[in-house]
Amino acid sequence: MDTFVLAARFKDAVNLSEQKDIPKFLGFLSEDEAGYMGLLAKNSNVKIVFYGGYPQAERTYVGFFPDRMCPEDNLDLFNITALTFTFRKTDILTHRDVLGALMSLGIERDTVGDILIEKGRAVVFLNSKIADYVVNNITKIGRTGVSVQFGYIDPLPQKSELKDITLTVASQRIDAVVAALAGVSRTVACELIESGLVFVNSVTVNKITAQVSSGVTISVRRYGKFGITDIGGTTKKGRVIIKATKYI
Repeated sequence: MDTFVLAARFKDAVNLSEQKDIPKFLGFLSEDEAGYMGLLAKNSNVKIVFYGGYPQAERTYVGFFPDRMCPEDNLDLFNITALTFTFRKTDILTHRDVLGALMSLGIERDTVGDILIEKGRAVVFLNSKIADYVVNNITKIGRTGVSVQFGYIDPLPQKSELKDITLTVASQRIDAVVAALAGVSRTVACELIESGLVFVNSVTVNKITAQVSSGVTISVRRYGKFGITDIGGTTKKGRVIIKATKYI
């Protein structure tokens, strides 16, 4: 999407949220678009939250919340629904096949989030307003017959392979952890956080002093996604040992 259009939509959403004291949401954004929104938010001193229906989402909604509301307690307001498409495991469907079937219904791209595919199953995150329409109108994708149901069963299909990594950090502060995960300086990590480009369990992190705990997923736009599997023990120099998985 053109940056001029993104900037205009950002301004309209901020004004509406502030004037009416209500949350306002913009449709699914790519990682680059979300990054640009994060920069706009930083420059405007506006707090925004990104969420795509599950912690590792690449395409995400952006939410503008009034100060009286806690975004973490209102993720259901993002109006995102997951649909599961099941088909024979001997059939092969790709991301392009599923997206093409959705677009053929006249659906706008910003109403469709991540599409996760494995043998016999695809899980699609989309705007809840079109969920019924999709369920009622897709019985085939190409020549492959599919059954469509609401929701999904964990674990989700994996878009990426996982690589185990072990790091040491000065502390469990988010800026220190992000610097180690992304392989950047702590100054750059702070800039990423302050620009709204760092997420913990899909929620934007704004404070560089926030503490990281085991079990969370950290997403750093343009640098990747990481699952923190264990935090424990220290080196002889007193640095904290962190074990994580990187989505590659």
